[in-house]
Amino acid sequence: MNKSRTVKTVALVTAIVLLAPQAWARSHDESVFKYVAGTEPIPKHCTGKLEVTETDLVFQCGGQSLAVPYGAITQMEFQPRVSKRIRKMKLAWAIKPTSAHGKHDGFFTVVYSGNGRTHAIILRARNDTMRPYMAEIDMKTGHPIESRRD
Repeated sequence: MNKSRTVKTVALVTAIVLLAPQAWARSHDESVFKYVAGTEPIPKHCTGKLEVTETDLVFQCGGQSLAVPYGAITQMEFQPRVSKRIRKMKLAWAIKPTSAHGKHDGFFTVVYSGNGRTHAIILRARNDTMRPYMAEIDMKTGHPIESRRD
């Protein structure tokens, strides 16, 4: 092998070793949830984090924070598409849900009551991102998350 080829090979291997962890971390960020529909005045496709606290389920994105008390939650789903039952609800939708389908991600829907009204948020998340949250949310709320994979 000539010297020029060896130098190029070493440079390529070095670049892969240095950049691969950053690329992996970016593509497997377990805190990314995207607001795709709901009754709240949050911008569509606002990407943020979901936090399970002692008293609330908190979605934070773009400097905004929405806290949903566990006691106010009436229904939750995590499915490949937003269910027809949710899409047909007569709510004051700020962003109306669609029947889009996710192959490697799903739609986490939380329906809750507050101020005498029914509210909903629909977040899109990768299946592997949502999985660790499900048991903890079930336990904190006392409501099972309806889940079905197509």
